[in-house]
Amino acid sequence: MAMVCLSDFEAYAKKYLPKIAWDFFAAGADDCSTRDENILAYKRIRFRPRMLRDVSMMDIRTKLLGTEISFPVGIAPTGFHQLAWPDGEKSTARGKRRDDVRNGFRLPPHMKVKNLEGAFEGDDCSEYGLPPNSLDPSVTWNDIYWLRSLTHLPIIIKGILTKEDAELAVRHGVQGIIVSNHGGRQLDGGPATIDALVEVVEAVQGRAEVYLDGGIRKGSDVLKALALGAKCVFIGRPALWGLAYKGEEGLREVLRILQDEFRLSMALAGCASVSEIGRHLVQFSKL
Repeated sequence: MAMVCLSDFEAYAKKYLPKIAWDFFAAGADDCSTRDENILAYKRIRFRPRMLRDVSMMDIRTKLLGTEISFPVGIAPTGFHQLAWPDGEKSTARGKRRDDVRNGFRLPPHMKVKNLEGAFEGDDCSEYGLPPNSLDPSVTWNDIYWLRSLTHLPIIIKGILTKEDAELAVRHGVQGIIVSNHGGRQLDGGPATIDALVEVVEAVQGRAEVYLDGGIRKGSDVLKALALGAKCVFIGRPALWGLAYKGEEGLREVLRILQDEFRLSMALAGCASVSEIGRHLVQFSKL
């Protein structure tokens, strides 16, 4: 089977993964409207391509917090990769929903959640597959100060969707923000991440780097996100589809396809380098 786009990997994963694993990866919260809107929102954005631009020499590199990467796509922090491939996160590196409840989803015995180790020994996993009280509801913005006291590493906060929280993130000293609704797996009815991106970028005003995940399925989606102010995008489910296909090799193939599509979309839009991508490149459809 020739794999020519990310939807091919999705179809393969759906066909060959055990149903319980596929449903876990594919699921969104409640009616899955936010999960689906993450993808549909890109269709409302149109390009304003420029013609007769010299794109004979393309440069698709960018920098994240000073470190150069080959192109502006990374792997989102998703969990339980061993459900897709035996080596799981090792291959990648070189919460539960309605279907999970129906399937009685549990982690296989050989898989561990390190910071919840020992918590799964009982039978009560009624809180969306987690034991009661596994998550601390008292966490606040002040805990960012605690994290900063423990490390000199940059702190990147994931899950920001509003200008108010973007402002708070900057005020509490984070170096990066990932605009994310966690793949539509938490609060159904929230905004698509590409829609939320604009107000977050405007609120941050360059004081922290802004990234995005959710809904990236084509290289042109990457270009749209960068045009609206994202420094980089991250892929979640497509990375898992690649793992399900051929492990590390399948993931590399997913990234290669995205890279080729992104380079082509840049050229067709008249951009020879990432630095030439800007808000002028896109408009929102009136439909």
